[in-house]
Amino acid sequence: MKNVKGRDFLSIRDYTPKELSHYLDTAMDMKQDPSMYENALEGKNLAMIFQKPSLRTRMSFEVGMNQLGGQAQFIGPDEIQLGKREAVKDVAAVLSRYVDGIMARVFAHDDVIELAEHADIPVINGLSDLLHPCQGMADFLTMSERFGSLKGLKLCYVGDGNNVCHSLMYGSAKFGADMTVACPKGYEPNMDILDDVSGMGLKVPLFNDPMEAAVDADVIYTDTWVSMGQEKEGSVRINDFSGFQVNKQLVDVASEDCIVMHCLPAHRNVEISDEVMDGPRSAIFDQAENRLHAQKAIMAMNIG
Repeated sequence: MKNVKGRDFLSIRDYTPKELSHYLDTAMDMKQDPSMYENALEGKNLAMIFQKPSLRTRMSFEVGMNQLGGQAQFIGPDEIQLGKREAVKDVAAVLSRYVDGIMARVFAHDDVIELAEHADIPVINGLSDLLHPCQGMADFLTMSERFGSLKGLKLCYVGDGNNVCHSLMYGSAKFGADMTVACPKGYEPNMDILDDVSGMGLKVPLFNDPMEAAVDADVIYTDTWVSMGQEKEGSVRINDFSGFQVNKQLVDVASEDCIVMHCLPAHRNVEISDEVMDGPRSAIFDQAENRLHAQKAIMAMNIG
């Protein structure tokens, strides 16, 4: 699809349902026959900016670039100190002279936006405090594998209304899925994003009782209650989220074919029980694998 070449991938919101479906179709093709795209990014280089540590993001982008015939260069948090040692726009300008694309995993979403504004090459949001679009694409790829059509699928998100939740909301609005969110008071998703997806036709009911939110759900999704940068709030958050664990009792109120998802890393027996995470409903490690395939599609289509 030529019209996405050269574009940034900052949010699922920025793309049409047709474009997003093409990403998923391409990712599935790559998964089934990696040799079809092994030279898609031959001679291309990706700069990977990390302000946060990562297992899946670093490995999936680095391995993905290698499988597509390109190379990825890791830039750690101490090397450029984005926005401190060097202005974000200067980093964008310099990297535009060296590489063919930038992936940034940062704290402030504004840093990703500023990189994209000043770079002459595609910028991919590998995670920000507001959105996690690459995770969202891997998640909808996983749901598509399990259920076929995404339209009308009922997704129940249980936990903190965070960046992952926001990207799932945008994805649900674009793909025609239904979504509920269960969270304690004070941990609701961003109200601007709730209003935004409402304008796109997705009404997201908010619940303070996960058992009520999960009734007949096709997908139950959770995430850590204490994200990077929130460690000082850890004990308070764990107390506030008491009763929001994804466990067998919660899964039992969902549909018979329900799958359970978690973007990882997981705190076992905190936000999700071992019984569920290692059980037959779990699609968690399929999700983790699909980060590779979804991101390869994004890189090939936007950078190639």
